[in-house]
Amino acid sequence: MPDGPMVDSARADQERLPSDYAGAIYGSLLAASVVAGTGPGEEPPHPAELIVLLLATGLVFWLSHVYAHLVGEPSAGALRSAKQFRVAARRDWPIVQAAVPPAVAVGVGVLLGMSDAGAAWLALAVAVGSQLGWAMYVAIRAGATGGRLVATAVINLFLGLVIVGLKAALTH
Repeated sequence: MPDGPMVDSARADQERLPSDYAGAIYGSLLAASVVAGTGPGEEPPHPAELIVLLLATGLVFWLSHVYAHLVGEPSAGALRSAKQFRVAARRDWPIVQAAVPPAVAVGVGVLLGMSDAGAAWLALAVAVGSQLGWAMYVAIRAGATGGRLVATAVINLFLGLVIVGLKAALTH
């Protein structure tokens, strides 16, 4: 069945979208998971290692999302164009962007004289706070108000606190 005007319009809209900000929610939760998964039962990683781990994980997951979009769409051919790659890469870039605030928090923690563990906890707090902030931003952009906005906050706060709880349980 040939593509009709609706499909062409949807593709044009998708190409105009600069980013998938929902990816920032996912990326923030991913960053929180990276921090939570480091150092359980042992010394926390050196801050430089944690920064590299956060940024590298964000990049790898971003690339995997771009790849999945390119090969997973029903209209995917054997090879995708460079333009399609750029569109997918731009759309999913917030996954990488979400790793930056927790990575910066690690560096700031070190500059403030925090221990490696303290800097990791600061990064975790920033990741969970970013996740909540992105979730609220996406919900507001989608027109959510009242109960839906509260539900978005509660659900995302719950998810973030699950990660914090796991970190606390694994480090004690």
